[in-house]
Amino acid sequence: MSVVSEVRQVYLKPGDFCFGEGKLRITTLLGSCVSIVLWHPLLMHGGMCHFMMPTRNPNDAGTKLNGKYADEAMELFMLELDKRRTVPAQYTVHIYGGGNMFENASARGVNIGKQNVDAAHSLLEAYGFTPAYDHIGNFGHRKIAFDVWDGAVRLEHVDMRKNIAE
Repeated sequence: MSVVSEVRQVYLKPGDFCFGEGKLRITTLLGSCVSIVLWHPLLMHGGMCHFMMPTRNPNDAGTKLNGKYADEAMELFMLELDKRRTVPAQYTVHIYGGGNMFENASARGVNIGKQNVDAAHSLLEAYGFTPAYDHIGNFGHRKIAFDVWDGAVRLEHVDMRKNIAE
């Protein structure tokens, strides 16, 4: 008799972080926020973050790492890699999000999505990760589902300007 293990589902809200193994599915919904997905194809573990801003405001001092910020989310990833005695080059890396949620924002010079994407690329390079895939920028929101047991990532992108889903 075989035992079927149930899939554990974790939904990331803005600022959340999850890393694990086994029958784990991590999902999120992104607008201007960015998710980085790391997956180790040999050890079959990985994680996802959902950050909102590139870095913490210096006046907002905090001692605990907070996944709301790109730089601190990367530190959370590195703690997980250290625990597992793995290195960045061993991971498949995807980047999602950074959508412009308001057409007028670009004209005013405000594009937090682009700032988040730029931060993700800079941090990944600084830590020695090489992104294999990205689906970033543009307009609208994205739904992401990452199955940790096999590395599959499903993406649904909805451009609200066109009311089109990819």
